[in-house]
Amino acid sequence: MEQRGCVARMARRQWIGCVVAVLLWSVTSAQLRYSISEEVNEGTVVGNIAKDLGLDKSTLKDRKYRIVSSNADPLFHVNQNDGVLYVSRKIDREGVCERSSTCLINLKTVLENPLEVHYVGVEVMDINDHSPSFPDEEKTLEISESVLPGARFPLQAARDPDGGPFTVQQYKLSHNGHFRLEVKDHGEDGKIPVLIVQKSLDREVSARQSLMLTALDGGKPPKSGTMNILVNVLDVNDNAPVFSKDLNSVMLEENTPIGTTILQVNATDLDEGLNGEIVYSFSNSVNRKFFKLFEINQSTGEIIVKGLINYEDKDRYEIEVQATDKGPAPLATQKSVVIKIVDVNDNAPEIEVTSFSNSIPEDSRPGTTVALISVNDLDSGLNGKVICSIGEDAPFALTPSLQDKMFSLVTKSPLDREKQSQYVLTITAKDGGEPPLSSEKTIHVVVSDVNDNSPAFSLSPYTFYITEANEPGTSVFSVKAFDRDENDNALITYHILRDGSEGNKLTSYLNINSETGDILALKSFDFETLKTFQFQVVATDSGTPSLSSNVTVHVFILDQNDNAPVILYPVSSNGSAEGVEEIPRNVNAGHLVTKVRAYDADIGYNGWLLFSLQEVTTHSLFGLDRYTGRIRTLRSFTETDEAEHKLLILVKDNGNVSLSATATVVVKLVEPREAFAAADVKSATKDDEDNNVTFYLMITLGSVSTLFLISIIVLIAMQCSKSTDYTSKYLQETNYDGTLCHSIQYRSGDKRYMLVGPRMSIGSTIVPGSHANTLVLPDRRGTSTEVRQIHIPASCPFVTCIALSM
Repeated sequence: MEQRGCVARMARRQWIGCVVAVLLWSVTSAQLRYSISEEVNEGTVVGNIAKDLGLDKSTLKDRKYRIVSSNADPLFHVNQNDGVLYVSRKIDREGVCERSSTCLINLKTVLENPLEVHYVGVEVMDINDHSPSFPDEEKTLEISESVLPGARFPLQAARDPDGGPFTVQQYKLSHNGHFRLEVKDHGEDGKIPVLIVQKSLDREVSARQSLMLTALDGGKPPKSGTMNILVNVLDVNDNAPVFSKDLNSVMLEENTPIGTTILQVNATDLDEGLNGEIVYSFSNSVNRKFFKLFEINQSTGEIIVKGLINYEDKDRYEIEVQATDKGPAPLATQKSVVIKIVDVNDNAPEIEVTSFSNSIPEDSRPGTTVALISVNDLDSGLNGKVICSIGEDAPFALTPSLQDKMFSLVTKSPLDREKQSQYVLTITAKDGGEPPLSSEKTIHVVVSDVNDNSPAFSLSPYTFYITEANEPGTSVFSVKAFDRDENDNALITYHILRDGSEGNKLTSYLNINSETGDILALKSFDFETLKTFQFQVVATDSGTPSLSSNVTVHVFILDQNDNAPVILYPVSSNGSAEGVEEIPRNVNAGHLVTKVRAYDADIGYNGWLLFSLQEVTTHSLFGLDRYTGRIRTLRSFTETDEAEHKLLILVKDNGNVSLSATATVVVKLVEPREAFAAADVKSATKDDEDNNVTFYLMITLGSVSTLFLISIIVLIAMQCSKSTDYTSKYLQETNYDGTLCHSIQYRSGDKRYMLVGPRMSIGSTIVPGSHANTLVLPDRRGTSTEVRQIHIPASCPFVTCIALSM
């Protein structure tokens, strides 16, 4: 619709222009003037110049009618056929006639033959085709908030290329509460807008205001142009910093690492620039020691851990933080920050022994207090709740006391120093934290001795063996007792029990070292006189009251080769070992000439006798049995053999250092008749001698047998007291030759045996399993029940084998 109206208006204007042109033509023929509106389309008719000038149209072409112009792109052109003036291109009046109130374009037209020049004026009429515009789309004004109302700030005027009524006619300012607009008319410079402060500014309320300035031209409807005015209110330091919270409170665990940010305080200042820049610090009222624990970042307000935080030192800190701006006259604000320390289980329980008896008698009753234990934990709550315990394998217990965190260490069962003389007790205290912490305390409890143990001998009974002919006054054996107690309670003294009984008379020949238990023999013992005896030793400790125990000591006298063999036959009338035997010359080989009899008071090997022929006139005639002493002929005698032969016989025992004796037998060879006569006389004499010898032999044998029987009875009684079965058999054999009984001592494994019995005859041997007299004794040193038996041929009325422990 607007376009149609504009076209209609242009048509009217063209018609009016033509009318005016005609009128002007009628006034002057020398100057044509047309009027057209700007922005008409290309080809728009301006006017008919030929017609208006009265030119012949038929000659226009021939006369080269044209517009003379130096512009390469002329605005108008004329048609040579009809002389009509046309618009060559759109005309922008503001472009052609800038800043001119009237836009008149003078054209020079030329005809040749003859030359004619005609001037045509075309006035370009303005239309409202431009809007007002400001030099800048946006204008920034900086106004201090301290400026007073009425202050004026001129603004740049808007420009409108259109002229006349279409130029800028008025200004408008957007609605606001602080500014108003005033317009001043500056003539050719147009209207100038002025911004006036109407109300005081407050940057903190509105730091920046945006105003819209609108310029309007005189068109209908008017066109407008706008400019955005940004008003920056310049700050004045009229506001102090303000913290974001009235009270800052934070929970902080103790032992927080150094450098940890606790919290960040934040203050704001409504001012800007240096007036609004804030520096954080601790107030001067803060305790100086806090500076060792905390620090504050001046720029960010972060409060940072600087030192070790310990709940046990302080559980709450109240620090005053100050925020200060950087204005010329700085303003500051203070606020308190509360830091509450949270307890962490960082303290192990502490154990303290407040009262302690490091020694307790072993006879103390259960429940006896040994020590008072106090525990403490610097933490709080469950972290400070402590449980105390002790190992269950010790005869002690911890009982809580009436006072908090106090415990009593008491005995819970009887003590025995001899089983355990001291205890290393580990007391463990554990708190209730998560994770829990614990600590240990080790105490040593010594169990003091009470004299509750009697001395105990290392063996009971003791069995000792003494070789006869011992040196008087020397230690022959020793007893040893032990007491499980200690100190004076274990100090033992020894003495021999002397009760004056018949069987205890030999104790007068003994003495004992009261401290060491070494027993000394005051006399030399003779095996042939005394074989065994026993007595009792008493061990007494030095406790109060003292305790004692006794032990039986069995002593066996061991034989020593201290007796030389004694020749019993032959014995001459003057007592010398010499005899004469007469035998017939006609005897055969193997004839028994005589038998040399000897006796050794020792027993065993020391009493075993061997016979040897030392000297003989002729070795081929006589032979000597080395075991029996029988002398027999080795062959028949001849006529050439001498009538008298002297035999020197050596009798020696089997001791380590053997002793010996010699006998001389003179053998005389006689004729058979003389031999029978001499035999009768000799037999009578010999019968008398044999009767005397037999009497002495019987006495000796009876004494030895009696002593031996006593020894056997004592040994059997001792063994029976130990519930051990003994078995002995006594069997006789037919080869007994009347030799006196002897003893044999020998070893077999870890046993030592003593054989007591008659001397064996020629050819007798010790054969296992033979008919023999055997005494069976158990092996008390071993753990098994092995029984060893010694078999001895029964060559005398009784033979006994005694097994002696080594």
